Amino acid sequence: MAERIREIYDGISEVLTSLKPEVLALEKLYSHYDRPTTAILMGHARGVICLAAAEAGIEVVDYASTQVKKTLTGNGRAPKGQMQLAIQRELNLNTLPEPPDVADALAIAFCHFCSAKNRPRTNAD
Repeated sequence: MAERIREIYDGISEVLTSLKPEVLALEKLYSHYDRPTTAILMGHARGVICLAAAEAGIEVVDYASTQVKKTLTGNGRAPKGQMQLAIQRELNLNTLPEPPDVADALAIAFCHFCSAKNRPRTNAD
């Protein structure tokens, strides 16, 4: 597991260094009670992603999955297929984003875009 965590850290660090984003948007961690191991593994991955962002001086914001789904579809409980279709429509893509995790990542970014667009600007912006 340590090697896999290192791969995640190295990969995200490389992306952050090359692309120099201003912000990193993540989905809030959630797990069913019957799958605590999944939550722990996801927590490890999320932790190294947040560490890499902090080291690069990049703000990290997170969104509940229900907020992401509601932003795109109006339904906080939208299934993956509906999310893929919504992202395809919103981003004017020729095909559905595959695998569904790609649509999830795009949806989180889109949710952040919509949230940032509606946020009042400050002198720092």
